[in-house]
Amino acid sequence: MSELTIKKLWKEYGDQIVLENVSIDIASRAFVALVGPSGCGKSTFLRMLLGQEQPTQGEILLDGKPLPPEPGPDRGVVFQRYSVFPHLTVLGNVLLGKELSAARFAARLFGQARRSAIDEAHAMIAAVGLAGSEGKYPAQLSGGMQQRLALAQALIMKPRVLLLDEPFGALDPGIRAEIHQLMKTLWHENPMTVVMVTHDMREAFTLATRVVAFERPRDRPEEKLRYGATITRDISIWPPRQAGTASIFRPDRDGPVKKDGPYRDDPAHRR
Repeated sequence: MSELTIKKLWKEYGDQIVLENVSIDIASRAFVALVGPSGCGKSTFLRMLLGQEQPTQGEILLDGKPLPPEPGPDRGVVFQRYSVFPHLTVLGNVLLGKELSAARFAARLFGQARRSAIDEAHAMIAAVGLAGSEGKYPAQLSGGMQQRLALAQALIMKPRVLLLDEPFGALDPGIRAEIHQLMKTLWHENPMTVVMVTHDMREAFTLATRVVAFERPRDRPEEKLRYGATITRDISIWPPRQAGTASIFRPDRDGPVKKDGPYRDDPAHRR
């Protein structure tokens, strides 16, 4: 399970209030898109879910238990900037998380444990459409391929919660549409809750089960420091979407997506 409960959350930096009195329940396996104007605290909220930031007041619960105060393998994250290691190959990038979690100091597995981890990494690389690119370095990959790699990095750890901070904003529209299809497939196939920050309303309504808007109700210049943003809209998508289940209304749009051949941003398949 991966249910998130946020109760009366506040975040302040000195005299500035960024978020005030935010409360929301996010069901296990939901896909929630956070939208709102720049500077309204969406990314700050995401960092608190990750454990990079701590609330000033309030609490965050994961399956009824307080969220650990630091990032952990139960929460994966993908940023807009491709968070991959340039000195490691595709396989090395995906394998690293498994090695660090199992051998924190040596950062290396041996024997059967390493062979099993490599097999798992190969399967995840194939799942994100990068099969055949295991030996390439990030500099040899296109932007779309690097973002696929970042997704594989996060998902190899089987996170209960996947956090996305505008991960597709730098991609051109054609590749972004393909990444959206991939994201739907990964959400349907992996037991995780997804929380995504985006400025693209079409993206939010294409992928999410709920669209949650953050705004500052009081936004005059003299009020910006003392009044933070809060949730002003919470829209459930209709027809409803449910992870792992094809929609009876629009299965072609909201059901699991089948992989059908090579991806356009993989140069290995270009002619």
